[in-house]
Amino acid sequence: MIALSLGATRVEEALRAVRALGAHRYVAGRMHMVHALAFDAIPLPDPSAREGDVLTGARAWARATLADPTVDARSRDERLWRRSSDVELVALLDAYWSPGGTAQTAREGLVASIERCRLPSAGWAPFDERAEHSMHPLAVDAGWELLPLAQLDPTRHKGAIDAFATAASFESARATEQTILGAPVPMLELPALGLVELVSGAHADGTLAEPLVVWAQGHPVYVDYVVRGVRRASKLEV
Repeated sequence: MIALSLGATRVEEALRAVRALGAHRYVAGRMHMVHALAFDAIPLPDPSAREGDVLTGARAWARATLADPTVDARSRDERLWRRSSDVELVALLDAYWSPGGTAQTAREGLVASIERCRLPSAGWAPFDERAEHSMHPLAVDAGWELLPLAQLDPTRHKGAIDAFATAASFESARATEQTILGAPVPMLELPALGLVELVSGAHADGTLAEPLVVWAQGHPVYVDYVVRGVRRASKLEV
């Protein structure tokens, strides 16, 4: 996989980009897994908030899971992760990263959970690629599967098709995707987010600890086209 920049250096830009990823017409599906500790530490919303709490179900699940005496929060028990929606993913990142009291409470709560569960302290900076294989627990694993080249519609998906140098080069890429056994499914993934990324992934002034990237798999012309579309929809420089 290759890293492609989303051009987001601030929290509000990152949230717009993640929303745009979920709404992109080339997305065929998504798989977002979130750890119970990540949801559990997010405080209840202000009762005066106009919008409903989209994390009500996720928070209730997390607290029930962590209260289960058969579940060890320090383990790799699959019951500790919950498949989540795009909306929940954005709400979670907003809760931890956006400046304000909610983020401060969520971060403090997560740190307290780390200490209570006797989880090892992270020995790396946020978004350090070298830590991904040893990261435990993985707090957020989020990705979007893209439509295969063979399923692109000549009219609806004309932009991606035209991004190839020639019609012949597109046909060649599509044929290769179909004929090579085990050809990778085109997809985009957020960086692996551990507890340190939630606690320290953004500064108090709303800037990210590192510019946000996505890890891309698939034909480089195709995934680059989709990422540029996400940046454009997010009003980020293309």
